[in-house]
This record gives sequence, structure tokens and C-alpha cells, in this order.
Amino acid sequence: MKLGFVSAIVPELSLVEVFSVAQDYGYECVEVMCWPVGAADRRYAGVTHIDVANLDESKIDEIKTLVENSGVTISGLGYYPNALSPDQEDAEIAIKQIYKVIDACAALNLRVMNTFIGRDWTKSVEDNWPRFLETWKPIVAHAEAQNVLIAIENCPMIFTDDEWPGGKNMANSPALWRRIFDALDSTSIGLNYDPSHPVWQQMDHLAPMRDFTDRIFHLHAKDLAIDQEKLNQVGIMATPLEYHAPKLPGLGDIDWAEFLAVVREVGYNGAICVEVEDRDFEDTLEARLQALKQSAEFLRPLL
Repeated sequence: MKLGFVSAIVPELSLVEVFSVAQDYGYECVEVMCWPVGAADRRYAGVTHIDVANLDESKIDEIKTLVENSGVTISGLGYYPNALSPDQEDAEIAIKQIYKVIDACAALNLRVMNTFIGRDWTKSVEDNWPRFLETWKPIVAHAEAQNVLIAIENCPMIFTDDEWPGGKNMANSPALWRRIFDALDSTSIGLNYDPSHPVWQQMDHLAPMRDFTDRIFHLHAKDLAIDQEKLNQVGIMATPLEYHAPKLPGLGDIDWAEFLAVVREVGYNGAICVEVEDRDFEDTLEARLQALKQSAEFLRPLL
């Protein structure tokens, strides 16, 4: 396995500076964010460390040289929009950018593109399904042609009132993963698995590593803390951030030694990238860099 981090947490740094941070803290790879320039619509969104819309041969050579000289690899290119948004313009922008990120992976000789399936959060899964097929079958066919793997993060995107009640990412449970994979009938689509999301959904976070071994293309390392007293008051029907908070690895409820033992058991040897969303480490760049340093120090001995 290679230990990395998601570049979204340091939006003010250049790609060269991001790689320098990785070197300084002992990270072996980075998941590089590739949002359209200026397209932020929520926290951690809109970060552009590679502008895939302007990725010419000169820029490609520059990035490849950076990787070669730094010894830090790119685990994958990340872009997490809602390609099934009920706002048709937003959806079209997302879809076009997903194609561009897939093409950028191919141009940079990268295997993994990380994203969300998306969802119209005001509708049921059944009502989303025809549009899902119409949107994603050609995307997956394009990825196959480019020899790129699409890794879908399992975040439900149901944290805030504007994402209620359905969430903005349909791929949030093993039952739906199976249905999605069966419908798309391709080995080019799998998971960017984050074990923190099933924990607050009260699901087994270890079982997917065993049940979907061949579909785990990328891993995120993010912890969480459930406030049981608050959960007792608001119940599971409340917006999830009312009763849980994202944390750095080692500061929450996940037993990382146990999780990583299962990761090794199933033979996963790809990237595991720290995703910093801990509000205790967000106020300054210094605090976010400390979060990356602290996370590496915690996870490295377990790897």
C-alpha cells in the first residue's frame, strides 16, 4: 500500500507545493483534485490542482517530471460533483468535467479517477435509475476505452439541509453498489472506499473489503466520532452532522489496526489517502498541515 492524502485540504498551495508537503511528511502519493476552475459549491469542493481543461503536452510533461523528481506518485485524479443533479446545467457541467478527468488520467498514464455517482436528492432511487443509466453507461464505456478505472466514493452526501432527504450520491450501500455494478456490467467501475461512512450509517465497515475486494480501486482514510448522547436525542433521521463529526485517523471511533489488517488480508496494495475533514484542524493552513503530519505519523506504523 501507498500512504497518501487528498489535495482538497490545501487549496491555496500549488501542485509543486502539494508534492513538497507529501515529501516532508513521508507521504508516497497524492490524490489530486481536478475541479473546473472556480467551481466551488460546498466545503472541500472547487479545488483545482490540475486544470484538466487546459492540459496540453507541456503541462503533461511538467507533471510527469514533478512525479519523477519528487518520488511522489499520483494515486488518482479526484472530482466529486453531482452528475445527476436536478439542475440540468449543473449536471451537464459535471458530466463534461468527468469525461475530461478520465481523459487526463489517460494522458498522464494514471489508472484511477475518483468521483461520485450523484443523485437527484428529491427523488427515490427508482426514479433516479433511468437517468443514472443514461448518464453513466457512456461514461463507463469511455473509461474502458481509455483504460481508466472509475472509483466511486461511498459518501451519501446527505450532511446538510440542502442534501436532504435522499443525499447527492446514490452509491452509499452494498446493496446499491451491487445493483450499480450489475447494471453497468463493467470491470472499469468500482469503489473509492471510505470506512467512515458505513460506521455512522450503522453498517459493518469491514465487510465491504471482503465482499467487494475486486472492486476496491482506492481507499480514503477518514475517521469519525459519533456523539451517542446527541444521537439518543435526535435519532438517525436527523441530518447526520447533528450526531457525528469527521475526525483525523486515530481521533475517532474506527479501530485502524483492525481495518488495515483486513485491508492486508484481502491483498489490497493500492493507495490509501488521508481525507482531512476534521473541523478542529481547518482554521489555518498551519493547522491543516499539522493534520496531514499527525495523520501520517499515526497511520505509518500501522501500514
